[in-house]
Amino acid sequence: MFDAILFDLDGTLLNLDIDVFLNYYFQEMIYTADTQGLPGKDLVAQVIASTDIMMNSQDGTATNEEVFWDAFSRHANDKFADRQKFFSHFYDCCFPKLQSRCRTFAIASEIVAEAFKKGTKVAIATNAVFPLQAIAERLRWAGVDRYSFDLITSYEVMHYCKPFPEYYLEIADILKVSPQRCLMIGNDSGEDLVAGSAGMKTFLVEDMLIERDKGFIPDWYGDLRELYDFLRNKYPK
Repeated sequence: MFDAILFDLDGTLLNLDIDVFLNYYFQEMIYTADTQGLPGKDLVAQVIASTDIMMNSQDGTATNEEVFWDAFSRHANDKFADRQKFFSHFYDCCFPKLQSRCRTFAIASEIVAEAFKKGTKVAIATNAVFPLQAIAERLRWAGVDRYSFDLITSYEVMHYCKPFPEYYLEIADILKVSPQRCLMIGNDSGEDLVAGSAGMKTFLVEDMLIERDKGFIPDWYGDLRELYDFLRNKYPK
């Protein structure tokens, strides 16, 4: 029995190829900026550079949001001074259009429901590079937005990103559970299975498997139907 079950989002609960999705995401950002008289390509280049700094930060004292905007502010030109207004508009009006670039896994909601039936804490452990608004939108696309998750790892609350073990240790700390009593479920053999090095058990979802040669071995593996069966019938007592 676990005290917490953690779900990756993209490629696990949501049928979304993150690399393909990001191409459309940045195209939409460029188009939106250009229509507002901003240099879209320059904006996206700065977003990518600032995200890279955020993802590699191991400071631990600043949130990912703070690291991102500090990096952005240090290198952005005056045309991006009103950046908060731009990104508020982008996530309110433009980001939702990207739903057409992904599909719903029909079984995803049933899987999450089974996790809640265990009486454990349930968290969305997506890489903490997006604001909560963007993650909440993707939870809606996945058909699991009605659930009251104990934690959603947005960039506002987290201080680390995948694949650092500290990301998973921080989740356990926020949830007030032992890492050894957590189950991490995800489709990325590198970014999600690294949870094992933090002491967590892992289930590798193979429907949209991302294979990275990191040497991590999952405790369990299978497709989404097998994950559902695992939670329903084979969950450790």
